[in-house]
Order: sequence, then C-alpha cells, then structure tokens
Amino acid sequence: MRETLVVVWWDRLVVGVVVVGGGPAGWALARACARRGHAVTLVAPGHRWHATYGVWADEARLLPPGSRWVTTRVRGGGRVLPREYAVLDNDSVLAACASPGIEVVRARATAMTAGSATLTTGEVRHGMVFDATGARRGEVEQTAYGVIVPEPREAVFMDWRQPTDGPATFLYAIPLPDGRMLLEETSLAREPGLGFDELRDRLHARLGEVTGPVERVRFPVDVPPPPRRARGPIRFGAAAGLVHPATGFSVADAFRLAPVVADTIGRGQRAVRRVIWPWRARLVYQLRMRGLATLLSLTATEHEEFFDLFFALPVRHQRAYLSGRTDVLGTVAAMTALFRAAPAHLRRKMIAS
Repeated sequence: MRETLVVVWWDRLVVGVVVVGGGPAGWALARACARRGHAVTLVAPGHRWHATYGVWADEARLLPPGSRWVTTRVRGGGRVLPREYAVLDNDSVLAACASPGIEVVRARATAMTAGSATLTTGEVRHGMVFDATGARRGEVEQTAYGVIVPEPREAVFMDWRQPTDGPATFLYAIPLPDGRMLLEETSLAREPGLGFDELRDRLHARLGEVTGPVERVRFPVDVPPPPRRARGPIRFGAAAGLVHPATGFSVADAFRLAPVVADTIGRGQRAVRRVIWPWRARLVYQLRMRGLATLLSLTATEHEEFFDLFFALPVRHQRAYLSGRTDVLGTVAAMTALFRAAPAHLRRKMIAS
C-alpha cells in the first residue's frame, strides 16, 4: 500500500499521480506529468497498442520526439484532401512516451476514487487519480471491420460510394508504417452500431474477397463531458469525451491537452477538471452534437453528398471543425459555410437536427 504523496519542491507543488489506462491518452498524460516532476504510476494490463491510430499530419508535431509515422495524401468526398494524414507507428510513439519517472504497474483497476485505485494486484494511493481507460458506452457508435493486406492501394479517408443497399458505410484505406495497407469498412455513426458481420460482407462486396489480419473497431462517439462538479477519478482522453463525433479521433487532442493538465495538477482537482473541459470546449461539443444529429438523419446517398460538400470547404473551415476543440467562432463559421453550400434538402435536415 502506498501513502498519499504530496511534496513541496522549492516553489512548485509536486503531486503523486496515478494514470489508469495504457493507451495513447494514458501514456501522453503520464509522460507530461513525469516531465513536470510529478511522481507517476501508470496502471495497464499490457504494453502494446494494437489499434491503428491516425492524426492529421499538421498535428503530428504534438507527438513526443522519437515518434514515427507515415504521412500520405488521402481522398475524401471525391477529392484529394488539402490536409495530409498521418498513421502512427505505435511502438515508436509508445517508446517515446516512456520515462524513468513513470512506474508501470501491470494490473487492471477494479475501482477508482479521486485519490486511490483498487487494482487486481492491490491498492495504489496517490494525490490524484486519472481514468484513461477509454470511452464509456454511449448511444451512438462507430464500428469498423478491416483487413490488413500486403499490397499498396490508393489511400482513402472516406469513400462513401455504397457497395450494396443498406445503411451508409465508407471505405477507409490507409498505408501502415510497416508498408502494409489497412482496408476498413466503417460505419461512422449509428444507433446502435452496425455489426461486424455486416461490415465484413460490405467490405467484400466492395473489394472482393480480401484476406489478412483482421481489425475490429467499436466505440461510442457521443460520450458527453463530465459534469462541471464531477467527483471521483478525473477522466482523460476518450473516457472524458474527447472523441470527435465526425471522425472518431481523440489521440491528437490527448497529446495536445496532456501538458496543460500536467501544468495544472498543483492547483487541485477542480482546476484540472476545468482545464480539460473549459466552457469553450463545452460549447464546441454542443455544436458538434448538432452536426452528429444531422449525420444520423442522412440517407446513404446523402452521406456522400454531405461529405463531398464538407471537403470542398476551404481548409481553414475543415481544420476548425475537425481540430478546433475550443474554437467556437471557427466551428460556427465552418457550419455556416457548409449550410450555405448545401442544397435545400440537406439544409432542411440541418435545421431539423
């Protein structure tokens, strides 16, 4: 058992931190806290990232030195996108996050409070506990079924041409850092999420019988921010609702936010919760939920039309909506520009959402 650790080091408050969760968000936060002198314990059952993670190439600078990724131009909405896309080399990013100041405990947490975590191996008590174990169950899910193949193909962010009748899905085809290619049939947002068997059948209808290692994806895209006066462990990453409802991305925001959180820890839990979800981010979240409601109302044909219009917007609008988590004015401007460009039948759905 470990006692609560709070040490005054000259003019800086050094706090013991427990981060539960060994994904990108957990490691980003653990690294940032260790670099600021906090005593960090990271709790995770394993030491590998098996999912495929991507960020926009202009956000890759947020990753720690030593990280590697493969950058490519991708097609979306019938056009080549102005922003390049980066797929992370998981092992290099994980190695870059490691620090002598991080004690790694191979275990799972069975219970967490604001200041302690009960593990399968015992109990850890520290000054502050963070829950970075991933997104909680929501009503609207993104699901995907992918196959990794050895041969290169055209990189595609979203190909909304439908392989068969049925719910709207798109092809996500990206190069991996090891030279292989991930071909994934994705249901962007559905309540409940589309099943893997149907996604597999749609992928094969689109591309023929493709074989190779399989990747399955399922997570909610409508996890709300924690209440302003939340208690218990501080949620971070996807567990805190950082998942973008229009893409499913959260990794870049976790790496962007981790140093800010680490700098705030000495001011207490309330300050940390506020810095993760400032009022601007909460307002942008509400605007993005309006966008999600519009997506849920679209037919399969309208999905292709909608995203073709979005990816035709100036890059400043695309960047604001997809990456501007606290950019209220930029998000409003992007949504307004899309509304103006949309035909009447799409405008009606945007208004009704």
